[in-house]
Amino acid sequence: MIDAFLEGLLLVLQWKAFAFMLIGVGLGFWVGLLPGLGGATTLALMLPFIYTMQPVEAFAFLLGMHSVTSTTGDITSVLFGVPGEGSTAATILDGHAMAKKGEAGRALGAALASSLVGAIVGAFALALAIPVVRPLVLTFGSPELFMLAVVGLAFIASLSASGGRGMLRGFLAGALGLLFATVGQDPQAGIARYTLDTLYLWGGLDLVPVLVGIFAIPEIIDLCVRGTSIAGKPPPGRLSQGALEGVKDTFRHFWLTIRCSLIGTFIGIMPGLGGSVAQWMAYGHATHSARDAEERKGFGAGDVRGVLGPGAANNSKEGGALIPTVAFGVPGSASMAILLGGFFLLGLVPGPDMLTTHLTVTFSMVWTIVLANVITVGACFLFLNRLAALTNVRAHLLIPVILVLVFIGSFTSNNHYGDLLVTLAFGAIGYLMVLGGWPRAPFVLGLVLGKIAENYLYISVARYEAAWLTRPVVLVLLGLAIAVVCFPLIQARRSRKDAHA
Repeated sequence: MIDAFLEGLLLVLQWKAFAFMLIGVGLGFWVGLLPGLGGATTLALMLPFIYTMQPVEAFAFLLGMHSVTSTTGDITSVLFGVPGEGSTAATILDGHAMAKKGEAGRALGAALASSLVGAIVGAFALALAIPVVRPLVLTFGSPELFMLAVVGLAFIASLSASGGRGMLRGFLAGALGLLFATVGQDPQAGIARYTLDTLYLWGGLDLVPVLVGIFAIPEIIDLCVRGTSIAGKPPPGRLSQGALEGVKDTFRHFWLTIRCSLIGTFIGIMPGLGGSVAQWMAYGHATHSARDAEERKGFGAGDVRGVLGPGAANNSKEGGALIPTVAFGVPGSASMAILLGGFFLLGLVPGPDMLTTHLTVTFSMVWTIVLANVITVGACFLFLNRLAALTNVRAHLLIPVILVLVFIGSFTSNNHYGDLLVTLAFGAIGYLMVLGGWPRAPFVLGLVLGKIAENYLYISVARYEAAWLTRPVVLVLLGLAIAVVCFPLIQARRSRKDAHA
């Protein structure tokens, strides 16, 4: 194992494989920065180019590109409040709030450093977990995956402002997200639900136009109304010093970063959940690190822990998603399903052969993820001053650029004009939620997890009837969901007692 591990590194460092990895990293850098393009789409577009490559060169190119899109997607999320990737939306809540306060450098430093830690944790989880992951994957059937979605929905309690009214608003926003998740064809009966007699809505609402609309449009309107730059005031001190402070934050909250990385890895291993689920579960866990209800109110207003959690989970999920893909040929996400096509193009069969005959190729993937993220984070820090300075550009110069990014990002999701209408509609909903003080994070969490929960609930009931409720892992996850809901309530009650005392 150790020989194969080191040989995998040497294979990636050969000039040809390394050159292909750099080309992939360059592509991934810009794909992550531009909203809506998406790592999965670019991965599909790049597949035809690997026909004549050796396996190590092909995976260096594809994984080098795909593994860095979340890292650079965080940059767009922090600077403009526009999700560079669907899996970087959670970073907006606190990252963009920090940018508005003139702390863009610190937010970017924290996002980049936590992304690097997450990528390393995810990569080495892939290296260490291959021999032991089979029992874990086989333990999780549709009932366990449904309960995992329920645990994710329970984090709505953490994402809501403390106190009865704030939590009620959070659950109502989450319920609205669940309602919008039902748009499209019923997966069981095939009946069209809430499609307004349009073919576009038969497949349901695409996540990218919804996320871009609900987060970006309110920020653009706010920028128009204020008429100032995004930051509103110049950053205190040099931007590079702020970035260094963000790196220090990563190590101040190092165990939180590690825990969120492990959450991302675990969600990545579970087929069908994906990065959108990982980032919100990590953000929900980050809010639990608040010592009391008063401290939790800082989340969404510029708490650096709200940047560290999603930043780490976004990148660690890639290593996790590769585990079932390589070991069993079961793709952990849409991107991994496309990568699976790459295996077959190269004549490789995922499964036992990848853990024996082609073990060096498997370990070369581990090293590709690590090296690609080290190179990308290093390059980002070189240009950090210029990037963060964008938050001090006047609104009338910046708004047209952001609008172009928003509509390109929305349209490239499905190349359909319906995406633009969805973006505008959810932009209006997002702006009304901001005006009314309603939290947007629970809404997105409900939308992301609604379809997943519905599918797995139907399969569980059809396959096991009521017997699935007695499965041990289901009961453990149910207990965890109850604990996640009760924890903020207990903290809020304790804070009220302290205030009266």
